[in-house]
Amino acid sequence: MTPKVEYIEDIASLEAHYNAPGAPSLRKVATRLTPLYRKWIAKSRYCIVSTVGTEGTDGSPRGEDGPVVTELDAQTLAMPDWRGNNRLDTLRNIVSDGRISLLFMVPRSDVVVRINGQARVTADAQLRAMFNRQGKQPATVIVIKIGEVYTQCARASMRAGLWSRDDSKGLPTVGDILAEQTRGEEGGATYDAEWQERAVRTLW
Repeated sequence: MTPKVEYIEDIASLEAHYNAPGAPSLRKVATRLTPLYRKWIAKSRYCIVSTVGTEGTDGSPRGEDGPVVTELDAQTLAMPDWRGNNRLDTLRNIVSDGRISLLFMVPRSDVVVRINGQARVTADAQLRAMFNRQGKQPATVIVIKIGEVYTQCARASMRAGLWSRDDSKGLPTVGDILAEQTRGEEGGATYDAEWQERAVRTLW
């Protein structure tokens, strides 16, 4: 049984539970890529993209074999949309509501860099050609206008011991989860084996 919970309904009540933010947490915010933020993001091959649209919210992982975004100018980034499951959750949201947030991560670093801004989706041939991989191009490119960029406190990564241990042993596979959801109609070990082989062939 879910316990009866009293929820916070206004900002003043929320702020009453916390201290004022420290000066460094506010002064570290930039409105464009500075030399050091540029250097940090260029090292990131993986990020989480968060969007919101008429169909709801979405958090989507994005990864590359090099920088996960390409700088077009100090306030504009481009992110290729490579082959995936064709659900288009992120892209649908961006088309209907351009608000976007990105969480950039670098293996072994507890620091996370965040960007909040506005995004649009394009199939522009010149932009798509910038991301040519093994003769293939992304179907579309997400163009992000930076509103703010800043570092996130490292405490969350440190508490989780994110890079210090491997908890993956014994996890259910995608095939296991799919079999559970479809009552065995799809998924299982065969699905996992075939998907792994297919994914390696079609990364781009």
